[in-house]
Amino acid sequence: MITQGEVLETNRMIEEENLDVRTITIGIDLLDCIDPDPDNTCDRIYEKVTHTAEKLVATADEIERRYGIPIVNKRVSVTPISIIGSAGCHIANDFVKIARTLDRAAKTLGIDFIGGYSALVSKSMTEADELLIRSIPEAMYVTDLVCSSVNAGSTKTGLNMDAVRLLGTMIKDTADATKERGSIGCAKLVIFCNAPDDNPFMAGAFHGVTEGNSVINVGVSGPGVMRHALENVRGADFETLCETIKKTAFKITRVGQLVAKEASKELHIPFGIIDLSLAPTPAIGDSVADILCEMGLEYAGAPGTTAALALLNDQVKKGGIMASSSVGGLSGAFIPVSEDRGMIEAVNAGALSLEKLEAMTCVCSVGLDMIAIPGDTSASTISGIIADELAIGMINQKTTAVRIIPAAGKKVGDKVEFGGLLGEAPVMSVNQFSCEKFISRKGRIPAPVHSFKN
Repeated sequence: MITQGEVLETNRMIEEENLDVRTITIGIDLLDCIDPDPDNTCDRIYEKVTHTAEKLVATADEIERRYGIPIVNKRVSVTPISIIGSAGCHIANDFVKIARTLDRAAKTLGIDFIGGYSALVSKSMTEADELLIRSIPEAMYVTDLVCSSVNAGSTKTGLNMDAVRLLGTMIKDTADATKERGSIGCAKLVIFCNAPDDNPFMAGAFHGVTEGNSVINVGVSGPGVMRHALENVRGADFETLCETIKKTAFKITRVGQLVAKEASKELHIPFGIIDLSLAPTPAIGDSVADILCEMGLEYAGAPGTTAALALLNDQVKKGGIMASSSVGGLSGAFIPVSEDRGMIEAVNAGALSLEKLEAMTCVCSVGLDMIAIPGDTSASTISGIIADELAIGMINQKTTAVRIIPAAGKKVGDKVEFGGLLGEAPVMSVNQFSCEKFISRKGRIPAPVHSFKN
């Protein structure tokens, strides 16, 4: 039974500490939309997406009114489109047609984003996979709400370096294609190692092929709630610190569990998972970096940052799995630069570099996220950054990712503004030494020895 005290505490977290449910995401299987004719495929996709998710926004709004819990985003994810287009897409523009269809469906539904313009190429690429990847710059240019992802590595298969090399060029082309909008196309594109099938967060969400016809996945947030809780244990020992994080993560996750169950019941769609990630926003007081500072760091990036982030991530997971038996997705702490006011301040103060961020990704939920770099950065350097980050995921058997923006026409010290939840990003410096001869090698980096567990 929920007590009056718990209700009052939840209300305070919502009103004063920026507690919200970051997203309700409906995953939709599109395998039955495959057709040799791309136009027929597009028609089937539009019909299925708009029919399956037609009540998503209205239902989310009703739950928000009923319980007073802010639900920030309503989203849809679909089966990776490289699979759906494999029968009928023979040129890159065929895939762009599907991207336009997804965008039109998202606008009809009134949702915030639709994810799944994706390819799974951790070992090698099919013709359809490569065509989709080559279509990404155009697809991101002609759409507003479509998000794209590519899984280019895994612990079981190693790293597909042919895909990594190609993606460096595609990211550059995407930045140039959308340069009039701050190269925002790159903010809708993420490269993964060990991508989960059930991630509700964009830009990396897609509906995994192991999933059913449709599913409800919910992503919660709450950095402000966590920071406020830690204010009450300043100077306490590590045991007290850990217990406070776990208890707070439990409370945050319970709110997400309530919303997920209600959405599932109202929409008649099975409940999948709660992703209990601490996802920041540009709002003051809603920052993961501020949590690290509350733990005792002058700035995120100071010595001790990786240890503090490891502690935070682990205790969030421990608290969350006590609150729900259906925890999945990424779950932990996100460290996107542009979306986190504290991270931006740390970069501007000189406390946080690209290299330190890479070290932090060894222990956080995702990876190098929403990072702007100079527009003249070479494609091979971008591929090298991707390879480094994906290698961390491969060796450590965890999800890692790169969402990087080579901001066209920008240099170190400039700023790129995206608006909304995407925020603004200071342009960070990049190591100037070349990796081109390494990246130009063909093939893949084999799976590590500890992947062989059968």
